[in-house]
Amino acid sequence: MTVHLTIALSKGRIFQETLPLLAAAGIVPADDPETSRKLILDTNQSDVKLVIIRATDVPIYVQHGAADLGVAGKDVLLEHGGEGLYEPLDLRIARCRLMVAGDPNHQPRLSRPRIATKYINTTRRWFADQGRQVEVIKLYGSMELAPLVGLADYIVDVVDTGNTLKANGLAPLEHIADISSRLIINKAAMKMKHARIKAIMKQMATVIDA
Repeated sequence: MTVHLTIALSKGRIFQETLPLLAAAGIVPADDPETSRKLILDTNQSDVKLVIIRATDVPIYVQHGAADLGVAGKDVLLEHGGEGLYEPLDLRIARCRLMVAGDPNHQPRLSRPRIATKYINTTRRWFADQGRQVEVIKLYGSMELAPLVGLADYIVDVVDTGNTLKANGLAPLEHIADISSRLIINKAAMKMKHARIKAIMKQMATVIDA
């Protein structure tokens, strides 16, 4: 019996850096998601499809079985909580750091500093674990703007080179986590399609270790 697999990926850096790992497992997409308007991509293997979705939705699709496997950044997984998922493989791609950042010379509000972020669960946990009272504001983009216009005292965001922070007079202040992309697997799929998934993991791992 043929085992059909659906793999959830997001466009951009993660997709591009996952391609060599998929190729090692003998999976090559038939279309480029940057140019194709298809949301479900065929591959050179008739039993494997790729679904192209927002990065933040990848764990949700995998958790609920709409995809068997996926590739998601650790930042997204920390925020999601990882319920219903296995996270067996650090792919060591799309690396960055999740940081608290701001103006090093800024004096925050005395009672509860305001933190702007799209990572509200992770941010609340980070400050609560240290017994620090903060007010968290959810933003969807351009985090660096929030301290500049007085919306927030600090931001929590992923930092790669730090150039955007620097250009806006901000700096990384506290390190929350090292981030890289992980292979995630639906728990039911791992049981039902164990041999096929294990083979893909093994082939990917040989490239990562090399």
